Amino acid sequence: MEQRPPHAEAGARVLVVDDDPTVAEIVTGYLDRAGYVVDRAGDGPGGLARAAAHWPDLVVLDLMLPGMDGLEVCRRMRGQGPVPVIMLTARGDEDDRILGLEVGADDYVTKPFSPRELVLRVESVLRRARPAPAPASGLLRAAGLSVDPAARRAAKNGTELALTIREFDLLTFFLQHPGRAFAREELMREVWGWDFGDLSTVTVHVRRLRGKVEDDPARPRLIQTVWGVGYRFDPATAAGEA
Repeated sequence: MEQRPPHAEAGARVLVVDDDPTVAEIVTGYLDRAGYVVDRAGDGPGGLARAAAHWPDLVVLDLMLPGMDGLEVCRRMRGQGPVPVIMLTARGDEDDRILGLEVGADDYVTKPFSPRELVLRVESVLRRARPAPAPASGLLRAAGLSVDPAARRAAKNGTELALTIREFDLLTFFLQHPGRAFAREELMREVWGWDFGDLSTVTVHVRRLRGKVEDDPARPRLIQTVWGVGYRFDPATAAGEA
């Protein structure tokens, strides 16, 4: 049996969906050399068919696809089951990047990009997707929320929450550090594991997470904005206002 490089997730299958054959070939080559099993598709319907035949551990998905764009492909895949998605976009427009994050992409890379950087992003997202060892205290609980890091399951008032990988990691981090304000740079470093990046990634994920854990996302009580700093998870304040 072929020996896989130690940094690749053992047996991890990556689906690359891109209509540019040159980009797809380069990305596939780098991922293959990194030790991943790689499937390819040149358009949205083909990507959905590939995913149905062999469900991937992660999808590298081009935003601008013929016929069915990457946003719709992401929505449909997420409707079939949870899967990490890294969105590729040829545009530098922030609105396009935010759209990708809004539909649940876990990360994005703007073309032109370094294939080595993309492989590192794949490794990072897959690593975050793995169940983590349970903390000594077991479940994390606060303000009607519960998080099981080992099972990667979260619930609000007993109802399970449908969270993306980054949303889950962000909620877990907040529950582990109640009452402390964090800058977006700190959250990107601690939750995403990056020392650099577009801080709008953090902003979008906080907004999405609020939509799932707050009683009124327009008036958040749990995840509060600390002006000039960042965000603070404040279950005590939420309980006091209830």
